[in-house]
This record gives sequence, structure tokens and C-alpha cells, in this order.
Amino acid sequence: MHDVSNEEMIELMQMEDNAPYSMWLLDQFEWREIEDENALVWDAQAWYGTDYNKAWLKTEGERVGGAYEGRAELLWDRLLTRWWHMQAGVRHDFGDGPSRTWAAFGVQGLAPYWFEVEATAYVGEGGRTAARLSAEYELLLTQRLILQPEIEFDLYGKDDPRNGIGSGLADSEVGLRLRYEIRREFAPYIGVVWSRSYGETADLARAAGRDEDDVQFVAGLRAWF
Repeated sequence: MHDVSNEEMIELMQMEDNAPYSMWLLDQFEWREIEDENALVWDAQAWYGTDYNKAWLKTEGERVGGAYEGRAELLWDRLLTRWWHMQAGVRHDFGDGPSRTWAAFGVQGLAPYWFEVEATAYVGEGGRTAARLSAEYELLLTQRLILQPEIEFDLYGKDDPRNGIGSGLADSEVGLRLRYEIRREFAPYIGVVWSRSYGETADLARAAGRDEDDVQFVAGLRAWF
């Protein structure tokens, strides 16, 4: 066999780790009933780049009746180790209350036993700080039927009563979703979500006539390409 150039080897082995690629993932697009009203909830992300550096867009939120709230993050993602990435960028919160913009710094990756973990810290205007932690796991019951538990925590350094947020641990959400992959890229699911507010955030929720904790049944769709 003749000597093989780098270009030929990359083509033969398909191991070009500097080749750009992209992905769009609609992780959650679901119906819930929140405060006796129909709600549309979304959690989506997209990225473009190489194995080492990517531009990463994340957004999630909910629309309940005529009101909506959510967040969007634009991040630069850099590979740290085989299983972990560093991310930095900007986050913007939007909704009925005042919008907030934050600088974001965090890590994302696979913890032992294949838990997908995200941990992000935020610094905003006026000395505001926040942190977000989330973890999820995919349990394959069959090759197409997948059970996905998930947990999230939000923490804030200062009270923000105009947005219904108190300092400290503000809220948590625990979800359990069962999806069936008609194709790998297309999977309807059902599940249950328990959300709870804490401390001053719970007091603000009660003052606004909302429950401090709620159990919601969900039905939705997961898709990617």
C-alpha cells in the first residue's frame, strides 16, 4: 500500500476531529396543566462547531394562558476533557417581569454512571448572582422505550420580587418522562413533573395566588436532527 497523506487518512477513517458539524435538539416540547390552565413548555438547544469549540444556543420557558416567561443562552463551548466541556457566554431572561441579562460560566458533561450534568453560575447587573444545577439519566427499558429522570435547582444571590424570586434556593423541579422512539430522531413521551418553590420565592408565589408546589402530568415530543 502506498504512503497515505493526512487528507486521505481522514477520508478513509472518517476521524476528522476538526470538521465542523451541527445539531438541533428539541428536548422537551410538552403540554402541562399549571394552576388549572393549559401550558406549553419548551426546552431546546442547538450547536455548531468542532469537537473542540462550538457555538451553543439554549432556550427554555413556558407559556401559561396569555403569559410567558423563559430564558435564552448563547455560549461558547470548549472541550476540557474527554467527558467535560467548559461553557461561557450570556443569558437573557424574558417574561412579564423586568428582563434580566447575565454573564454565564459553567461546565457540562457526563458524570460517573452516565449522568448528564450541567452546572452554571451567573453574574448580572446590580451585583445579582445566580446558579443552576441539573442532572438527568437515560434508562433503556428496550431499544426504543426510554425512561428519563431529571432534576433541576435554581439559586439566586439577591431578592428580585418583581420577578417573583427570593434569595437562596429558589425552586426545584423533578421530572420523570417515558418516551418511545418511533425513530431515534422522533419520540413522543408522557411523564410527571413535581415543581416546588422555597423560602422567599415560595412566599412571593403564595402572595400572588400561586401554589408553592405542584405535580403536573405532561405529554410531549422530543426531536432532533
